[in-house]
Amino acid sequence: MIDPASEGTASPASLRVLRKRPQFLALNRAVRVPAESFLLQARDRGDGDPVIGVGFTCSKKVGNAVARNRAKRRLREIARLELPTRGRPGWDYALIGRAEVTAGRAFEALRDDLRRALAKAHDKAGG
Repeated sequence: MIDPASEGTASPASLRVLRKRPQFLALNRAVRVPAESFLLQARDRGDGDPVIGVGFTCSKKVGNAVARNRAKRRLREIARLELPTRGRPGWDYALIGRAEVTAGRAFEALRDDLRRALAKAHDKAGG
């Protein structure tokens, strides 16, 4: 039986966390979009797999382990909320934290940054 509340809406894509170095290296050669609170890297894998890949990283410039982990938690949460509906199936994304900004920025501002960065990345990639 079809749920009437879900009629006419696209089902959100599933997310897969990127963990291997070659995945991040491939993203490093792809579209780069600086946002106010992080850097977004995005690429179309072109492999036909509809799953959205997402990775997170924060260098030691972001701060000590506590600051890096806080920044990554915040990046993971905005990705969980925004990528299933705004990300493109078959794409990989990496969110790279920025020193003193990612952990301290207002949460809604972080979400807005990701929305704008995704729109720019998709425009740069040609549609």
